[in-house]
Amino acid sequence: MLLTEIPLIIARELGVKPAQVSATTTLLDDGNTVPFISRYRKEATGELNEEQIRTIEERCTYLRNLVKRQEEIISIISEQGKLTPELEASINAAVKLQELEDLYLPFRPKKRTRAQIAREKGLEPLAEIMLAQTMLTGDAAQVAAEYINPEKEVQSADIALAGAMDIIAETISERADIRVLLRKELWLSGEIATELAVSETEGQAFLNYREYREPIKRMPSHRILAVNRGERKNILKVSLLSPHENNIALVTRQIIQNTSIF
Repeated sequence: MLLTEIPLIIARELGVKPAQVSATTTLLDDGNTVPFISRYRKEATGELNEEQIRTIEERCTYLRNLVKRQEEIISIISEQGKLTPELEASINAAVKLQELEDLYLPFRPKKRTRAQIAREKGLEPLAEIMLAQTMLTGDAAQVAAEYINPEKEVQSADIALAGAMDIIAETISERADIRVLLRKELWLSGEIATELAVSETEGQAFLNYREYREPIKRMPSHRILAVNRGERKNILKVSLLSPHENNIALVTRQIIQNTSIF
């Protein structure tokens, strides 16, 4: 996304002309307040009301931050030598910060994980073979035995397979498309569960949430705000519940292509 595209995007969202959005953002950038623009700059904005102007302000700030983050992420991945034309196109096409961060996740500096340790032990090629799912006959243990290396603490085929699985698990967990699908599944079938983290006397204001469960998609905003407030005050213990079987089935459908020996 380019900065010059922002007025076009906001105009399309609001059903107004790009020129109206551009004029409004110029007035906002000059330090004019939303009420002032709404009342005294109607000619410049094309009669936009206060709500429309405020939406333009919020969306413009969001999209400018998005463009800035896109540039930062492209620069970081490029410095790592891992930027491909396809990845750059996906980053530039992102219209949400969460979508952008999902794309960046595999390249984000992280603590030394089990997958990284497995890579250091030379098990990434085995993980790639397993993910490819092209070996339909043979013995998995025999294939894994080729990666035994006592000097790197890979003493058996089972240890090699376990390390490769760590790499596969991290790879799958960082796939942006799967993360999007899991969020949708969480929205459809997930629940918020709360309980008191203090005595009933201390948590008097939150007694309605002492043993509370509700599907996420049905929670009204005022209850979400109340739960968030209770959690911030350490009065409520909040859990996010999602049917594990649904998530496993979703990931399996995306990953499993053949019945390989692994």
